[in-house]
Amino acid sequence: MNPQGERWTTDQVLALAPDEASRTAGGRLAGPEPWSRAGADGDAVWGLCEGSGRTPYHTVVDLTGPAYRCSCPSRKFPCKHALGLLLLWSGGDAVPAGAPPPWADEWLTGRRERAAGGAAAPPDGGTSARPTAGTEPAARRAARRAARIGAGAAELEQRLEDLLRTGLAAAEGAGYASWDETAARMVDAQAPGLASRVRELGALSAAGGDRPARLLEECALLHLLDQGFLAVERLPPPLAATVRARVGLTTDTAELLTGPEASPVRDRWLVLSQHDSDEGRLTARRIHLRGERTGRMALHLSYSGGGRPLEPTLPPGLLLDADLAFYPGARPLRAALGTHHAPPVQGPTPSGCGIDAALRAYGEALCDDPWLDSWPVVLADVTPTPGDGDSGWQLADADGESALPLDPRALARPGLWQLIAISGGRPVTVFGTCGHRGFLPLTTWDPEPVSL
Repeated sequence: MNPQGERWTTDQVLALAPDEASRTAGGRLAGPEPWSRAGADGDAVWGLCEGSGRTPYHTVVDLTGPAYRCSCPSRKFPCKHALGLLLLWSGGDAVPAGAPPPWADEWLTGRRERAAGGAAAPPDGGTSARPTAGTEPAARRAARRAARIGAGAAELEQRLEDLLRTGLAAAEGAGYASWDETAARMVDAQAPGLASRVRELGALSAAGGDRPARLLEECALLHLLDQGFLAVERLPPPLAATVRARVGLTTDTAELLTGPEASPVRDRWLVLSQHDSDEGRLTARRIHLRGERTGRMALHLSYSGGGRPLEPTLPPGLLLDADLAFYPGARPLRAALGTHHAPPVQGPTPSGCGIDAALRAYGEALCDDPWLDSWPVVLADVTPTPGDGDSGWQLADADGESALPLDPRALARPGLWQLIAISGGRPVTVFGTCGHRGFLPLTTWDPEPVSL
């Protein structure tokens, strides 16, 4: 499983996370600050992690399993400490080579002796009989997690009913605390997607603007997601896949690319944008592509931590002859990058559409995925223009008949002024995402691509 001395990539480590909450928490522990006496050899990684108590948590990972042991009370495998330790190790030289300390060596030796004798090694090295990904049938694990998420969704439905019974004004007065508690309950239910949406409700209840209307809209979407998951077995398969992904159930990338149901799409994919963003101690890279033959939009998402460079690097404008495997869903967008059939070459300026067609594309995608925030589009012959009063900037069609407001997030970014300078009052081609907040520009062409 682990060739001697070969470090895993950040994506390989994060693929082990049992849920999104663990991935985020592990990312916060990916730096050297909380760790002491960390070390690694060809088959194991170990270290002490400072926690809330006086005694640090003892964490060790057997890379040949992989299998994990940590003295923390978490019921998740791997826990956030094991993920953080693996991310630190994968990031470079922060974890030196050495021999395991006695507490780690005892557990590792016991595992290997039992493996040599044909007995199953316990997952955490202690007295717990809890099974892990390496010892429990996948179907049983999936069913158990689905039952937990179902219980969380049912509890959340009761919370929403109480909210509507008492009125939205009560939610506005409650602030963050009440919603944070509900979000924590969803994390315990292994439903990070539900937890994230609950936190959004907490932010809305404390925000300005038209709070009651926005709160009601988000409650309705959350109710729809709850009901969708509680009845997921009766949904059409593509919609069921969307619901599962929205609550936080992930698809294994290796299975997507090489599994028995793998169906990669080969095309010449034009890279439309590449943007990095900080997410705690991790860096996320989002690469948008469009197929030359199929016209399909795709999003490749990858993570890196510990100072390791992000991969792949695909600047806008490249044309890539490759296979993409799309994650299942009613409106597939995220994809994994498969086989490259030829070196990338410089591609042309992409063709685009007008404002009305962009809104129609987002509307059609929204019909398939009601929880979609935005959809990628290429706009052709649009001109950035100042709006009236407080409405901010807009992108206007060349004929002046239609205009699309810019996403408020764009107004605070230097890329907006770069776009205005490149345009100089002339129509330009712009790629970005079109959603309920407006249009977020990511790349323009002058005549070469420029990231915004």
